[in-house]
Amino acid sequence: MFKITFLGAGSTVFAKNVLGDCILTPELGEFEIALYDIDRERLNDSELMLKNINKKYAGKATVVSYTDRKAALQGAEFVVNAIQVGGYKPCTVTDFEIPKKYGLRQTIADTLGIGGIFRALRTIPVLEGVAEDMRTCCPRALFINYTNPMAILTGYLIRELKLNTVGLCHSVQVCVEGLYKSLGLEDKIASAKSKIAGINHQAWLLEIEDENGNDMYPEIKRRSLSGEYEKEMSWDLVRHDMMHRFGYYNTESSEHTAEYNPYFIKSRYPELIDRYKIPLDEYPRRCEKQIAEWIKRREELVSNQDIEHVRSREFAAPIIRAMKSDIPYKINGNVLNTGLITNLPREACVEVPCMVDRNGVNPCYIGDLPQQLAALNRTNINVQLLTIEAARTRKKEAVYQAAYLDPHTAAELSLDDIRSLCDDLFEAHKDWLPEYH
Repeated sequence: MFKITFLGAGSTVFAKNVLGDCILTPELGEFEIALYDIDRERLNDSELMLKNINKKYAGKATVVSYTDRKAALQGAEFVVNAIQVGGYKPCTVTDFEIPKKYGLRQTIADTLGIGGIFRALRTIPVLEGVAEDMRTCCPRALFINYTNPMAILTGYLIRELKLNTVGLCHSVQVCVEGLYKSLGLEDKIASAKSKIAGINHQAWLLEIEDENGNDMYPEIKRRSLSGEYEKEMSWDLVRHDMMHRFGYYNTESSEHTAEYNPYFIKSRYPELIDRYKIPLDEYPRRCEKQIAEWIKRREELVSNQDIEHVRSREFAAPIIRAMKSDIPYKINGNVLNTGLITNLPREACVEVPCMVDRNGVNPCYIGDLPQQLAALNRTNINVQLLTIEAARTRKKEAVYQAAYLDPHTAAELSLDDIRSLCDDLFEAHKDWLPEYH
């Protein structure tokens, strides 16, 4: 029997996806699911739910909750991370409300920008504690990171904490499907062949072919410009515009893409918000909706002994199966750029195809990205690397520099305002941050 530890197990719906998939994977045989969270009520909810799934599907898992992190980690082969330090309230709300006072608007604020920087700064000290525990309790475990900001945290975990880590996101899995559905190409989804690489939330659909090897980009771009699919495309106008201007479609949603670039959310041009249908403050709205839905769904998920689970698109269970069975499986993972993408910095965290087998996660060589795509990635990587430097040194100056270089922030605010905004966030988050000097 082996052990999978899930940190942040109070994320009950996400725990259902990842661990429910593991329960529905017979090749894993018998294994322990070790659940850990600081919220005991949500932890108990997840335990009851997973036990019901395990019983319904005659699973071979043993589900155990832990309130001691070291005990949860002891002997684990796989550690899944889904923590959110500071939660929606107060920290995420703060990440939105204080920037608004300076005229800086955001959509999701969990990956880049002011919100992404400060989310990373308050998450990294917790991960440092996890890494210290893992060195004692499970030094050979694979750390599977789902927590955002993905590139910053995964880069820090690998470079500074020396953990065997892969970062996972599901934007790659839904990229082609979403694009094809928006253009009336649903019948070609199953046969599509694609190649995707770049950085998390800004990876590029480098190649997209039909079953006969024909390049689909000309038809994709023709349909995108035709006006025929205007209604279907309405949720994704930013990515379509970026594709026409830079040549390639990217993996993450238009609401994310709008705040990773300096072009779309601009106080001088408020008409762009309507033109591109950009959902400002989208993440707080999403959180409020999820909280309301959880109140309604709790009984359905927690106490339902006939609860159903359908395999999700998450990569965690296939990774574990490939490493335990030695049956290779291809994923897109976030890993250190050890020369994989040759025109991006080697110290960056990149998202590339990886083959997984008993030897672990084996990233694939990509070579050069088209220059314009590498250039766009580097604008985001600048922020990521300086945030890592700030977390490593605990120096405010590096935080300021990361914020100065953020594309959206720099397009809206002066250098003095950016520094003042950071200082306000340091004060607001002081209970969640170590001392910065």
